[in-house]
Amino acid sequence: MTLQEIYDLAIEMGENADPRGRAIIKKLLARNKKEYMELPLKKKKYFDEESFKNPYADTRILLGDQKLKVSKVLTGIDMDVGEVLLMDRLNQKGEKIDLLIGHHPHGIALVGLDEVMDLQVDLMASYGIPVNVAESLLKDRIMQVKRRLGPANHFQSVDAARLLGIPFIVIHTVWDNLGSHFLSNHLKKKETEIVGDVLSAIEEIPEFDVAKKNKAGPRITVGSEKNRAGKVAVTGFTGGTEGSKLIYERMSQAGIGTIVEMHMSEEHFEEAKKHHLNVIVSGHMASDSLGANLFLDELEKKGVEVVPCSGLIRIKRKK
Repeated sequence: MTLQEIYDLAIEMGENADPRGRAIIKKLLARNKKEYMELPLKKKKYFDEESFKNPYADTRILLGDQKLKVSKVLTGIDMDVGEVLLMDRLNQKGEKIDLLIGHHPHGIALVGLDEVMDLQVDLMASYGIPVNVAESLLKDRIMQVKRRLGPANHFQSVDAARLLGIPFIVIHTVWDNLGSHFLSNHLKKKETEIVGDVLSAIEEIPEFDVAKKNKAGPRITVGSEKNRAGKVAVTGFTGGTEGSKLIYERMSQAGIGTIVEMHMSEEHFEEAKKHHLNVIVSGHMASDSLGANLFLDELEKKGVEVVPCSGLIRIKRKK
């Protein structure tokens, strides 16, 4: 595969698993193009034209020729300067790795993390929360994330890769969409009368089983195994990062009884507890690995060798 083909496959798979659906994504891309066309010429040079065809600002080719032939990749969850050096060292030892693939964003993809958070509005609407309420609550949180990301050293890892001549791509919301879609469908097929049933169903998935054995797997953080689960929602898997803590009250009002999230900050935990939600935190690395593996399986089918590292729990699925 070429680097461009890997990137295009990621976008296609991300859109197929996107909770918004293809029609909404198509409208979003058209709006981006319209916004660009209406800008004065001096502002057009600053516009991210990649947003005409890619709805995920946190998924980007950071370095590398689009025509690069890729036979082997080094991939993991956090591909930082250490992993850049690791790839360089492995190649010195004769590994012949062509591409670095990370999950958590760097460079321009990190700067754009807040731009993908609007996905959460449609996700919340799908669970019965009025779209205007979800949008209003999320706006303040998006600006908070944007301010927090502002001072970051966005290009540290990218600069290291550039100096060593290492092609680099990051795939964030795409993998999260895949993991969220897979887990949601898995839970829909299960009888989950009590919270313990939900937990057991999650632990059936190999990534979470491995993480549990390493003391980093799913756990109930609010509620108990014997609590009645009610309506189960996978809410904290995709859409950039944690949304507004105020959404938990609306979730409860919408009839949701149990939520599954990758990770949860203390202030979000307190808010969920206040509104009587049962909470299962599935584990960050295991959850990210689920989406990653669904994509990496497709790469391997196309003849690309995968070398996992940096927290990735590599599980191969047979089809």
